[in-house]
Amino acid sequence: MKLYYFADGCSLATHISLREADIEAELEEIDVETREVANGGGPYRAVNPKGYVPALVFDDGAMLTENVALLDWAAQQADALKPHDDMDRTRLIEMLAFISTEIHKQFIFLFFAPSEDGKPFLRQNIADRFNHLALLLTHDFLLGDRFSTADAFLYVMLRWARMSELEVPAAFAPYMRRIEDRPSVRAALAAERIQPRASEAAA
Repeated sequence: MKLYYFADGCSLATHISLREADIEAELEEIDVETREVANGGGPYRAVNPKGYVPALVFDDGAMLTENVALLDWAAQQADALKPHDDMDRTRLIEMLAFISTEIHKQFIFLFFAPSEDGKPFLRQNIADRFNHLALLLTHDFLLGDRFSTADAFLYVMLRWARMSELEVPAAFAPYMRRIEDRPSVRAALAAERIQPRASEAAA
């Protein structure tokens, strides 16, 4: 099994989730600028015609893409991540879809906007979404007392917020520390050669 990823990209959520599920995957880094697989692996589009990450290629050659699908799949592979029942799974997918469409996609627009004109609007939109999630954070994790793949996804978006100097509610500072205390997260960060961000000053 191979996981194709950008360092510190949205694929970090899948990387963390695979480690949480104790699933070993060979890591294939993609160069963000050239879209080439590292170490002479050739054009990434030859693997995944969509050209973006993550992509998980199974030993039989089958490929799964899109973070929501990968994070839902990972959640089904280990009892520690698996939702308790059908409604819990639906709630997980609901949260993954919200993070994907309302935060992740907005960040992509922010990063690649052709001009500065629309960026204040995008930043406010993203901030509003984080404010909504902060109100839901009444337990240690998004969906209760158990870590879920939605937490892996939100953690990556909070990293992006820090990188973008976007203010987020103070409740996310201890939340990020809880996430980064997890062995799976520390291992994923080390493997991608990126630094923890929970120690940075919270807004």
